[in-house]
Amino acid sequence: MRANLENLAVLSKEKLAENTAYFKKLRKKNPKKLDVLMQDLHEKEFNKMDCLSCGNCCKTTSPIFTEKDIKRIAKSMRMKERQFIDTYLQRDEDDFMVLKQSPCAFFDERDNTCAIYHIRPKACSEYPHTNRRKFIQITNLTLVNSTICPAVVNILEMLKERLPL
Repeated sequence: MRANLENLAVLSKEKLAENTAYFKKLRKKNPKKLDVLMQDLHEKEFNKMDCLSCGNCCKTTSPIFTEKDIKRIAKSMRMKERQFIDTYLQRDEDDFMVLKQSPCAFFDERDNTCAIYHIRPKACSEYPHTNRRKFIQITNLTLVNSTICPAVVNILEMLKERLPL
């Protein structure tokens, strides 16, 4: 069964123990071609998946805003950095700058679009990070993202098929 927004909560919960055990074994083996495989699986999934039909990441989570992100976005919005921070951001428990509210202040729920898409934070442009180099280092993040993004659940299922342990 392919994950979608409607069945995501149930499917990701059902697969959590299995995926956790899989990643534990995967970290021990650390296959050399893992990054290449993940990039291929990511591309295949996102050729099928339309993020505009979902938007769950924008509805439920906040990206980390780096200093570069803040400077770029504030400048584009013709705001001072301090004003941008005071209006939209706060420090989280890990001392990262994140959005004050959820859904994202820049998210349009009518059509799942982003008002600052062309200048969005790096964390948004790289989400869900399934095609990132050194993927083995972010398996815990991937487990978290599997509860947010249906594409991640689908990518993990393809990974387990292509690379059984």
